[in-house]
Amino acid sequence: MNEINWKKLLTHGYLYLLLVVIYAPILIIIIYSFTESKVLGNWTGFSLGLYENLFSGTADGANALYNALENTLIIALSAAIISTMMGTVAAIGIHNMRGIQKRTVSFLNNVPMINPDIITGISIFLLFVFLGISRGMFTVICSHIAFCTPYVILSVMPRLTKMNPNIYEAALDLGATPVQAFKKILMPELWPGMVSGFILSLTLSIDDFAVTFFTKGSDGLETLSTYIYSDARKGGLTPELRPLSALIFIAILLLLIIVNIRASKQKKEMRRKKIRH
Repeated sequence: MNEINWKKLLTHGYLYLLLVVIYAPILIIIIYSFTESKVLGNWTGFSLGLYENLFSGTADGANALYNALENTLIIALSAAIISTMMGTVAAIGIHNMRGIQKRTVSFLNNVPMINPDIITGISIFLLFVFLGISRGMFTVICSHIAFCTPYVILSVMPRLTKMNPNIYEAALDLGATPVQAFKKILMPELWPGMVSGFILSLTLSIDDFAVTFFTKGSDGLETLSTYIYSDARKGGLTPELRPLSALIFIAILLLLIIVNIRASKQKKEMRRKKIRH
């Protein structure tokens, strides 16, 4: 009995310690977003001044910060949407392969995810230079699509594996076109994986620095990651980045909660239908 309790205590203690290590930095940023101190770690009293500066546009370098945020959202949404569509189609194609061809393509799909970001950034940078393509918004979006698509494939593949392959073929035999069968049969089954891939692509694109840094060119294009890097090199971070970071984290957290709630409701409905049948 004592051995079991010790095992539970160690297991739970390790889990809670891991959660503290992961979320403590985020919690610190959120806490210090409610004080006007320019130095993180120096509490000067509770205040919503940084939030007011952020929304009113009175922060130091507000225009540059807003432009970086706008560019980040445009790039992230574009890359997430396109990579979700491309990754879903690619996952269906890989799923229909057989033997060594399927194993080879699956292996090649995993390489970009294991490859360090800086190697990916340099490789794509050299590719654009070799092709003579001027770098800017377009090249950054293409680069983000390239490293986000494998994650979408990885998110959609398990849904295809669990799905009954005979349903799609039955729909075709009953007169449905491939497009109709995709919309009516595949889409409902793959939708949770597509949503997961979209959210993962969105967060990866917002978070990325190395690939963006090498592919953004020298025309003044900045995203949040490159803006923070440039700001840090000047000797400190803009205080308004703290409330902005807190809002981005809360927005993504709420999005994940909504998706999980919808997924749990769909599972309950499917169980009820199975019980009725």
